[in-house]
Amino acid sequence: MEQYRFIVNGREVGTEEDKPLLRYLRDDLKCKSVKDGCSEGACGTCTIIIDGKAMRSCILTTKKAVGKNIVTVEGLSTKEKEAYVYAFGRCGSVQCGFCIPGMVMSAKALIDENPNPTEEDIKKAIRGNICRCTGYKKIIEGIDLAAKVLRGEEKILSGLECGEDFGIGQSAFRVDVREKVLGTGEYPDDVEMENMAYGGAVRTEHPRAKILKINTEAAESLPGVLCVLKAEDVPNNKVGHIQQDWDVMIAEGDITRCIGDALCLICAETPSILEAAKKLVKVEYEVLEPVRSIAEAKAENAPKIHQNGNLCQQRHVSRGDAKTAIANAKYVVTDSFSTPFTEHAFMEPECAVAFPYKDGVKVYTTDQGAYDTRKEISIMMGWDPSRIVVENKLVGGGFGGKEDVSVQHIAVLMALKANRPVKVKFSRQESINFHPKRHAMEGTFTLACDENGIFQGLDCEINFDTGAYASLCGPVLERACTHSVGPYTYQNTNILGYGYYTNNPPAGAFRGFGVCQSEYALEMLIDRLAEMVGISPWEIRFRNAIEPGKVLPNGQIADCSTALKETLLAVKDVYEAHPGRAGIACALKNAGVGVGLPDKGRARAEVLDGKLRVYTAASDIGQGCRTVFTQILQSETGLPIEKLSISRGSTEDSPDSGTTSGSRQTLITGEAVRGLAAEVKKDLDAAGGKLEELNGKEYFYEFFDPTDKLGADLPNPKSHVAYAFATNVAILDDEGRVTDVYAAHDSGKVVNPVSIQGQIEGGVLMGMGYALTEDFPLKDCVPTAKLGTLGLLRANQIPNIHAIYVEKDTPLPFAHGAKGIGEIASIPIAPAIANAYYAFDHEFRTKLPLEGTFYRKKK
Repeated sequence: MEQYRFIVNGREVGTEEDKPLLRYLRDDLKCKSVKDGCSEGACGTCTIIIDGKAMRSCILTTKKAVGKNIVTVEGLSTKEKEAYVYAFGRCGSVQCGFCIPGMVMSAKALIDENPNPTEEDIKKAIRGNICRCTGYKKIIEGIDLAAKVLRGEEKILSGLECGEDFGIGQSAFRVDVREKVLGTGEYPDDVEMENMAYGGAVRTEHPRAKILKINTEAAESLPGVLCVLKAEDVPNNKVGHIQQDWDVMIAEGDITRCIGDALCLICAETPSILEAAKKLVKVEYEVLEPVRSIAEAKAENAPKIHQNGNLCQQRHVSRGDAKTAIANAKYVVTDSFSTPFTEHAFMEPECAVAFPYKDGVKVYTTDQGAYDTRKEISIMMGWDPSRIVVENKLVGGGFGGKEDVSVQHIAVLMALKANRPVKVKFSRQESINFHPKRHAMEGTFTLACDENGIFQGLDCEINFDTGAYASLCGPVLERACTHSVGPYTYQNTNILGYGYYTNNPPAGAFRGFGVCQSEYALEMLIDRLAEMVGISPWEIRFRNAIEPGKVLPNGQIADCSTALKETLLAVKDVYEAHPGRAGIACALKNAGVGVGLPDKGRARAEVLDGKLRVYTAASDIGQGCRTVFTQILQSETGLPIEKLSISRGSTEDSPDSGTTSGSRQTLITGEAVRGLAAEVKKDLDAAGGKLEELNGKEYFYEFFDPTDKLGADLPNPKSHVAYAFATNVAILDDEGRVTDVYAAHDSGKVVNPVSIQGQIEGGVLMGMGYALTEDFPLKDCVPTAKLGTLGLLRANQIPNIHAIYVEKDTPLPFAHGAKGIGEIASIPIAPAIANAYYAFDHEFRTKLPLEGTFYRKKK
């Protein structure tokens, strides 16, 4: 007899096992809307309703649920499901989607009790649900609209989800809203396959220690363990996004480099057997003193973390004669700045499922570049890449943190050894401890201007802590250096950049890609110079702002779409209306990889059964590129949306469209889709508009706009295909609380207004956390934070975010004039907030997160 019985979605169920309710709902009842974001009660992705109250299922057990009435998204009425799908789609509430079913359940509990909630009621109801993508504003608006629909005050407008408003410039209903709101969309952790096994790693207890012995005998003999792998079982024991310096496992006799290093892999029949087996592995260590900081890494007698030493990468970016320009300038300001590691905290922990496939292996994954993942696996295996198929499922957020392989390659090793499907999923703490972070920076910057505030030169040294492995240290460091000059026009610069290995967790790509660090420093110095000159911070920026036809500090001539001055004008009045309370900052960010690299967008299509099917391996990590591509297709071809489909991306059927990084997919792959659609349109016109006449036809288009390499000996090199520009203004109240943020953005032609607003709002809140509350504390290189203590902002802490987009009549000729918004949205807000505090109390804060504020008292 099942001793634990309760009601789930109107049906009585039961079990003899006392286990986490989350696991019972997902594994036994297949309620996949209930997401596992942390299993710690911190994130809210597993929110359900129990006896009318929103509760987190991960902290409850089947024993505690006895006699309770439980509702998940699957149990909503048809009316409720349609209301939330419509409202969240219309308001742009959905990005990566991983948090959304939990948000829906918190909303239902609120609306059932209070059918007419205020904005503050909604914020309070979802304060236990973290969203890292949207900035919460669009979710709050979606819940408010859903309540109106359920009250009968608003009707569901037909046609939106079917694409009646899907042209360029329309607030299109995202193509993945329904599956994300209702939880039917498949993330890797939702995948179930016959005969599936479960894999994981035993990781070092010490960030730097010599491994004397790894005893796996007890684990291997445990019933249900399928295999145990060590370093010697890996064909090539190295991976790495650019530099192959990352050991798949640390071998006996070798030295660990960070707390996340794997010592052995275990594959077992069930997750519980896997965890039991991990505990049976005994490791003998010779514990060594870790290298904790940049200063320790630079020390003359520092231990070498890698064979070639502790300097991972360096860059020197210069133009003109900065030394002379600064020496002859009227005003000069110098200061040193410090920024911390920060955690991406995407709501979906890393997960992959690998299984033998044809003459190789196939991987279902959640990452930012299927072809990059294939490349890293092929290097590890020593295989031709064609033997490896990587297919993206839904991606629950990335922000750069899913560019490196994490679980994919180890899932492959175990799947091939066990000859069956293997799922590998990080716990939330593994994710926090192991995947690459935003680089910590120590930098010294000198900026000079003349008596009118016109910038004369910049000299700076930027030092990054890249942790145990390179990841993307080189490109991130390079972007920090090239963008440290800001979106202004002056020609004397000297920037030195260094990235050092330490025994800290690795650092790599993170939204902003190094520019959050360097532009924070620059924008702080600009306010000091304005003070010296005797003009306003707004005025000094306007006098120096880049505009079409003028030359950026890297020598590139600003193109016709450049609209930095327009963003400054958009916030001028509100900035000047709050003296002593407002801070301002500008930013630029490249769209596309650039700097001479072959950055190509590719798309192919086929017409099957009267439908145009487009394939591109561009990862949609929540930014909505699949919707943007659909809008471009619809605008170019005139075909109704039901005749169009965009793949999620697989190396088996989709061409390599590059990684989702560098704010590149909308422009680079978007132009490939536009070019392909134009070819389809020609044939469609010849066929009298009848798509079925084209059945069997295939199309392919590649877009490539060459750029010049860094340091090219040209008077005006073209570093990037395009730049986006922005100005942010932050406003404080009497207590020093950020009440309003005005974020004006030049991101070219806006393809989807509601989507770009959501991207801006999410970027602002992420940057606000970087400025004020988020930290990544380490003790002897070991992270001490959990998800709930990282300082992530909640819905009840958000300011009023005013997303403003500026469009020019002279856009770029690519992708209907669109540029990327994903990264720049998070860059200027930290210095804008810091400058607001400088105006407020005249204390110049050079370290993030800012101390002595409403949010964080001085230590």
